[in-house]
Amino acid sequence: MSSPAAGAGQPGHARDLPGATRVRVELAERSYDVVVGPGVRAGVASCLPPGARRATVVTQAGIGVEVDPGVPFEVVNIPDGERAKSLATVEEVCRAMARGGMHRSDVVVAVGGGVVTDVAGYAASSYHRGIAVINVPTTLLGQVDAAIGGKTGVNLPEGKNLVGSIWQPLGVFCDTETLASLPAPEWRSGRGEMAKYAFLGVEDLDTLSLEEQVARCAACKAEVVSSDEREGGRRMILNYGHTLAHALEATGLASEDASSPAELRHGEAVGIGLVFAAELARLLGRIGAPRVERHRRVVAGYGLPVELPPGADSATLVGFMARDKKSAGGLSFMLDGEAGVEPVHDVGPDVVYAAIDAIRGER
Repeated sequence: MSSPAAGAGQPGHARDLPGATRVRVELAERSYDVVVGPGVRAGVASCLPPGARRATVVTQAGIGVEVDPGVPFEVVNIPDGERAKSLATVEEVCRAMARGGMHRSDVVVAVGGGVVTDVAGYAASSYHRGIAVINVPTTLLGQVDAAIGGKTGVNLPEGKNLVGSIWQPLGVFCDTETLASLPAPEWRSGRGEMAKYAFLGVEDLDTLSLEEQVARCAACKAEVVSSDEREGGRRMILNYGHTLAHALEATGLASEDASSPAELRHGEAVGIGLVFAAELARLLGRIGAPRVERHRRVVAGYGLPVELPPGADSATLVGFMARDKKSAGGLSFMLDGEAGVEPVHDVGPDVVYAAIDAIRGER
């Protein structure tokens, strides 16, 4: 496919779009805008790097969202769901870029959910040792979380997101028009990430419009990323609820893939992970029972489960949690406390097993 060439704007600065909200991710010379609102994907062409002559649009066949990057482009469709998050898929994308004549000055445009932005971002960070990428997230989860912050990566059989890079986009275009046709499980998956932000200082989201909700969550993530881009400390709080969630995905009980037989979607697993983290914090004396109940109310209020699915094996879950990429050599978690959510390392397995038992349906 191709489009008439258009002049690129200043990287990291999209042109003004009526009705759009801008959130700035402040990273010195790599700062960029997250643009939120209906129809904002029309601004992609204004965000291209100087000298870009070609683009590769990475997406999935069922997404059906068209984006014109303003320069000649080819479309690369990757498979759906978690099976796409592999080194083999990254190789396919990079080979397609090579066949298409992509050079270091060109750009990748990722159009889709978190799987697409993870894969496309990692491919962009690797091809020619790094070319520009622009994200157009088309799911609620992608718009409030996954497409912002530059974390890219793919899975190994041993665990989720174990291979990847920090590669910031030139811009993120959260076009809320693309959410109109999302199926209910996709909405629940995004709501799981929104529930997380309720414990990171974003209050009263349910009183806001959809655009305001996306912008508030994006602003929270932007502020955290700006303070700790490479996850050396504070940024780890964005993984709140995710340690158990990733373990559930690794065991096949949860998935980002809409076609997967797994009972839970990613955001639903995060919701359960938030309640687990609260129970673990209570057992460690960091919070009291009322705070645990608040976790349960918030998660349930988003229509998310608060208990483990049937068939969840404690030893298997603990094994995968021990391999979590933020582990410091023992069992590590993001846990609530008087100072808010923060990393807690070297948690004993006995208390972890007790917290798992506390979120079983038969308790």
